[in-house]
Amino acid sequence: MTTIVTLLTQGYADWETALLNAVARQYYEIDTLFATPGGRPVVSAGGLRVTPDLAIADIDAGAVDALVLNGGTAWTAADAPELGDLPRAVRAAGGLVAAICDGTLALARAGLLDQVRHTGNGPDALTATGYAGAALYQQAPAAVSDGRVVTAPGTAPVSFMAAVMAGLGRQDDNLAYYLGLHAAEHRAA
Repeated sequence: MTTIVTLLTQGYADWETALLNAVARQYYEIDTLFATPGGRPVVSAGGLRVTPDLAIADIDAGAVDALVLNGGTAWTAADAPELGDLPRAVRAAGGLVAAICDGTLALARAGLLDQVRHTGNGPDALTATGYAGAALYQQAPAAVSDGRVVTAPGTAPVSFMAAVMAGLGRQDDNLAYYLGLHAAEHRAA
């Protein structure tokens, strides 16, 4: 079975990966797991309390098809969660690594954005991490996929969901339907 592990931190932005996990679990029968620093419960920016399935330190990189970093202000803090080699190990094992909003900062720190096209909340935030991929930054309102790495600004949860699902080989008529469904409110009247 395909497995997505989403990393959540205290104060995570609950809207950013909710659609991805719902579509993956409900419509594609993908196993969706949630991990937090120390395996402790976290509360979202909107007050949603999550008891995780596991601690970030307990993730088996070889057993993950997609590692998803949910955004939130914790990634901007001086004591941001330490991921070690996890994102690089997941990608090296053939998994997809995806980050939205401030979760992209952790990928930049891990060196995963140095050689792939990517986006985020803005180039200045990523440059502050000391990463070497500034020339590959895409000023895009939607998710960007390159080399098994998906990134998105916090304002793009729908295209982020689509890019992760496509990266997992689930780009089909059903996915096109869900995209149309969620984009309907943005069509001109």
